[in-house]
Amino acid sequence: MKFRILLLSALIFFLGFLGVLTRSGGFFVLAFPLVVYLGVAIYYSPETISLQVTRQVSAEKVTYGKPVSIALLITNQGDRQEELFLEDLITPALPIYEGQARKTLSLDPGERVALSYHVSGERGRYQFKGVRVVARDHSGLFQKQELITAQARLVVYPKMTKIKRVAIQPLQTHGFAGPISARKPGSGTDFYGVREYQLGDSLRKINWRVSARHERSYYTNEFEQEGIADVGLILDARDQSDIRNVRGSLFEYSVEATASLADTFLSDGHRLALLVYGFGLDRVFPGYGRVQRERILNTLARAQTGVNFVLESLERLPTRFFPAKSQLVMVSPLLPNDLQPLIRLRASGYEIMIVSPNPIDFEASGMFADNLIPYAMRLAEIERNLLLRKLNQAGIRVVDWHVDQRLDGVIHASLAHRPVRRML
Repeated sequence: MKFRILLLSALIFFLGFLGVLTRSGGFFVLAFPLVVYLGVAIYYSPETISLQVTRQVSAEKVTYGKPVSIALLITNQGDRQEELFLEDLITPALPIYEGQARKTLSLDPGERVALSYHVSGERGRYQFKGVRVVARDHSGLFQKQELITAQARLVVYPKMTKIKRVAIQPLQTHGFAGPISARKPGSGTDFYGVREYQLGDSLRKINWRVSARHERSYYTNEFEQEGIADVGLILDARDQSDIRNVRGSLFEYSVEATASLADTFLSDGHRLALLVYGFGLDRVFPGYGRVQRERILNTLARAQTGVNFVLESLERLPTRFFPAKSQLVMVSPLLPNDLQPLIRLRASGYEIMIVSPNPIDFEASGMFADNLIPYAMRLAEIERNLLLRKLNQAGIRVVDWHVDQRLDGVIHASLAHRPVRRML
């Protein structure tokens, strides 16, 4: 804009200079329209921008795939603006599928204008900073630009799939009612044994068939206590564990599995903790219920892979974060060097289950056809199967998940043939 003003001013000066030098009125006649054009532009040049912007977001936290409505109300609190360009600054990760985030218009004093659109994005945390305003005259010679803050936040939770109850096998349970058999008498539904009747026992629990064999004693049924457990979820966010190709990122499937498992364990009443292990240590301390679910989903929404040479091995896994004798569920594609740390973790008194998105199948699906690929895949599958077999021999349950299959079916098919061990 400054270049155009300087060019126009220089042209007017040059024509005036030639008119004075040659004493010819023709040059002044040529310069007159340019002077009028410049004068009109100066007269209608934009005044100080004084706009009030109010933003409304239909929801600050949404699940994956749910649309969000953004509405802006712009009020002119200053002088008339001949030409205004309004643009809401949004991240490219939130594509607009309906409406417009920009508009050009004239605005009188006190006049209001509404701007609305709908977005839907991937998992993540997004920040709306403000609206870029460009005021200019119709000639385009003069303009002013400002950024008017209208902040808001949007959190898109990761994609989740519904998973039925997962049969975990912790070494101990808590006394609260839950889905895990504790191998001790208490409130439950499964028959545990028979004992002699004591004062205060419910008459409904008397075993009349056994009592009929004894003349002076009554016997009552006992049921096996069912309790809840401490469950620790570990999400592998190491950069070397992730694979990216045309299908996307394998880490996104790991996040989806972690969110789905968290929803299942919290629905069953377990006390759940989360650890995102990768670029750093992002953790959610143990808790119950809907509040804990919100904390975990917020943490998973911002989870990213990264390189950290200190944490590139599971040797640095902070085991003291999880209560002793708890159930650990790790979501990881697994690396060859993870075998020994996991075996030592199992030996330290934790029951471990691993949900492992298959990296070989995922990477091969994004490769171009080649005669050597089947041989390379076969060798990689042999190495992975050997790793999984050693983990199973160490007492670690592994679910080998091909990400194109439904997670719920894979988990229950993998765990169905394994006997459920009773609590000690």
